[in-house]
Amino acid sequence: MKTEKPGVFRAWVLASRPKTLAAAAVPVLVGCALAYSDGCFRWPEALLCTLFAFLMQIDANLINDLFDYLKGSDRGDRLGPRRACAEGWIAPRAMKRGILCTTLAACVVGLGLLRYGGPELIAVGAVCVLFAFLYTAGPYPLAYHGWGDLLVVLFFGFVPVGCIYYIMCHSWTADAAVASLACGLAIDTLLMLNNYRDREQDALSGKRTLVVRFGARAGRILYLATGSAAVLLCLWFVPRGRLWAGLLPLLYLPFHAASWRRMTRIGSGKALNGVLGETSRNMLLWAALLSLGLILG
Repeated sequence: MKTEKPGVFRAWVLASRPKTLAAAAVPVLVGCALAYSDGCFRWPEALLCTLFAFLMQIDANLINDLFDYLKGSDRGDRLGPRRACAEGWIAPRAMKRGILCTTLAACVVGLGLLRYGGPELIAVGAVCVLFAFLYTAGPYPLAYHGWGDLLVVLFFGFVPVGCIYYIMCHSWTADAAVASLACGLAIDTLLMLNNYRDREQDALSGKRTLVVRFGARAGRILYLATGSAAVLLCLWFVPRGRLWAGLLPLLYLPFHAASWRRMTRIGSGKALNGVLGETSRNMLLWAALLSLGLILG
C-alpha cells in the first residue's frame, strides 16, 4: 500500500535518507580524532571531508533508490523505509538529474581537498564515485552478489578514515589502519541488520547477500561478531600508549549485545526497524567513545 505523497522538497529529503548520514559521520569523527591525537588536526580539511562524506552518502542513497526500483527490488512487501521512485514520489528521470547534481557537488568538494592532500586524491574520489554506482547499477551489481559487507569495510572504513588522516597528517600509520578496519566493522552492523531484516524479500529479488547465502542464524552471528570485533580491535591502542582509546569503546558492548538479543527475539518483520535505529545509535556511541579515547590519549 502506497503512502500519502509528500511535497517535492520532503520527497527529496526522504530519498536522501538523512538517518543514514550517521554512517558518513562515524568515519569522519574517528579520522579527525586520530589526526587530533597526532597533532595534525585542521578545521578546513575536517569540514571539507565531512561535506564530501555526506554528499557521497546521499548520492549512494539516490543511486540505490533508482536502480533498485529499475531492477524491481522495491516491491509492496518492502520492510524498510519507503523508496521515492517505487512510491512514485520522484520520477526516474528526475532522480537521474538529482544523482547528477549530487555527484557533481561531491566532485567539486573533492577538488577542494586536492590543495591539502595532493593530486593522488583524484583517483580516490573517482573510485568512490564509481563504486557508488557499481553497488546497485550495471550488469553485475555488487550488492546483489554478496559484496556489500566488504565494500562497507572499505568505503566506510579504510577510505574515509585513512584519507582523512592522510590529508591532515600526510602519512599512513598502523594506528590509522586499525582504526579504519574497526570503523568499517562497526558500520557493517547496520548493513548486516538491514540485510537480516530483508532476507526473504532479497531472496525473491535475487539479491544474494551474506544473510541470504548463509541463513538467518549466520546473520545473527555476524551481527554480533562484527560489532564485537570493532571493540576488540581498539585494544590495539592500549600497548601503544593510547589507554583510553582501547578501554572506552568497551562501554559499547552492552548496548550492542542488547540490540543483538532484541534482534534475535524479534526474528523478522518491520519490528526490526526499531533495532536498526538502536544499531545506528550504538554505532555513533562507539565512534564517540573511540574518538574521546584518542583525544584523551
